[in-house]
Amino acid sequence: MVTTAVPILAFEGVGKTFRLPYVKGQAGVHQALQGLDLQVYPGQTLAIVGESGSGKSTALRIALGLEKPDVGRVWFAGQDLTQLDWRGFRPLRQRMQLVQQNPFAALDPRFTIFDSVVEPLVSFGLLKGRALEHAARELMDRVHLPTAYLDRLPRELSGGQRQRVAIARALALRPDLLLLDEPVSALDVSVQAQILDLLEELQRELGVAYVLVSHDLAVVASVAHQVLVLRQGQTVEHGTAEQVLRAPAADYTRELLQAVPGRGVAA
Repeated sequence: MVTTAVPILAFEGVGKTFRLPYVKGQAGVHQALQGLDLQVYPGQTLAIVGESGSGKSTALRIALGLEKPDVGRVWFAGQDLTQLDWRGFRPLRQRMQLVQQNPFAALDPRFTIFDSVVEPLVSFGLLKGRALEHAARELMDRVHLPTAYLDRLPRELSGGQRQRVAIARALALRPDLLLLDEPVSALDVSVQAQILDLLEELQRELGVAYVLVSHDLAVVASVAHQVLVLRQGQTVEHGTAEQVLRAPAADYTRELLQAVPGRGVAA
């Protein structure tokens, strides 16, 4: 993809190593990421694809400021995040939000849907009273859920409905970037398509950028503009979705494509 836009998120040579527990008196290390470069542009979706242990979740945690890279730099909206402490990072959290994998675990079972949706607004002290109620109704409309659900508890909703609530909560602060951690993997296939359609609609209407982490190239194919393939912490392929999915250069990418039911690699 050729663009003159400034990336909303960029990694430059990011590496991360974790120390492993002592085994037989020796300490081991795990290279979670090595030399990772990526750019995410406004209104675009970067999909990070790979098997379990490839480094996808570590990349998300670094973007969120939950882990510090050992080497390299992380930029968000032109600001260097690498050395920011928690206090320095907090204002930026209004501009990037996470949607977790499991909609059944993402919502506090004791909170009503209203409480869950407005939680970020309350946490940052942005709205209260009638303004908070109005925002909650607007967010429910945005994700195509009845406003009557605001009085319900999470257990009264289906998995797909809960994920819509989680997306609504993530949008409450009007972020520039959503980090989507396997957002449909816990859902039925028919519901997956509905959530992916919703995410595409929201991106068109709001201009929000996505980092979509997935092991499923079938999911990635429907929404991604760029695809980055990770294996054991290293980039094996990175390009436009059309390039990577239609004419993959790496054997590992071809293996992932062959694993998609009913699909082979295009000649």
